Amino acid sequence: MKRRDFIQQTSATAALVTIGSLGLQSFTTSSKISKITILHTNDVHSHIDPFGPEDGRNANKGGIARRARLIESIRNENPNTLLLDAGDIFQGTPYFNYYGGELEFKLMSKLKYDAATVGNHDFDNGIDGLYTQLPHAQFQFISSNYDFSNTVMHTHVNPYNIFKKDGIKIGVFGLGIELDGLVDPSMYKETKYLDPVEITQDMTRILKTVEKCDLVICLSHLGYDYKTNPDKMSDLKLAGLTKDIDLIIGGHTHTFLPKPSIVKNKEGKNMLVNQVGCYGINLGRIDFYFDANKNLSVNGTAIVV
Repeated sequence: MKRRDFIQQTSATAALVTIGSLGLQSFTTSSKISKITILHTNDVHSHIDPFGPEDGRNANKGGIARRARLIESIRNENPNTLLLDAGDIFQGTPYFNYYGGELEFKLMSKLKYDAATVGNHDFDNGIDGLYTQLPHAQFQFISSNYDFSNTVMHTHVNPYNIFKKDGIKIGVFGLGIELDGLVDPSMYKETKYLDPVEITQDMTRILKTVEKCDLVICLSHLGYDYKTNPDKMSDLKLAGLTKDIDLIIGGHTHTFLPKPSIVKNKEGKNMLVNQVGCYGINLGRIDFYFDANKNLSVNGTAIVV
């Protein structure tokens, strides 16, 4: 058992260091380096168990117990770690049909998720069903462009959260997809969808200028890209229309990226967009390195669970 743990931890580390540096800015040599690790999932869709040996290309992958061990090994390596989810926690296996989301939230709490955003399938038991399960979630829900003020979710979802790790201030905000035409209105009731670009401009101003965050992360359930519908809002489109986001962690389109995409924002500066597919098959890992002057460098990868 100990040998297996060692091999697993070593494989995860090797996958990271061979990716190479995705530098956002010039990285200066300094005696003080702060390393912040961001772990993330998206579109897990109630997949608690690993896929079986006969399940095609996903055979023997995934499973929340394996993810828990992997996360624990990374946290042991770097305590300055955040664990985030980009939505669609619910719907996809009989666990959700039977427990209504209770099991998913309890297990995410045991894995010590720090925050999650709300995906469209998280309304699949209605907004009242989502609200009913909140006592089982010992982590924060973040959504900036869903206005829940006339619903039971009001005051239970924050537009953003700020985390501090090793002297680094990390601001996280969330974006959800347009629900009209995608989800029955009776399921989300009076939830109002607000324009993601306008909201992002507000959130980045607050987090970068007012709160002085060193790192700004968007938890997005907009979808990575829509080549056949270029007018539809996506993570890549949002990145090009906004500024001051360092990382977009995406969901919805079940896009498997082996490493984060480097994208130019509206000021021509590099930022990252990442998504790790679906069903808990992969765990995203992005390491941010800050020197004493808060200059930034990055490594990123997807680790197969």
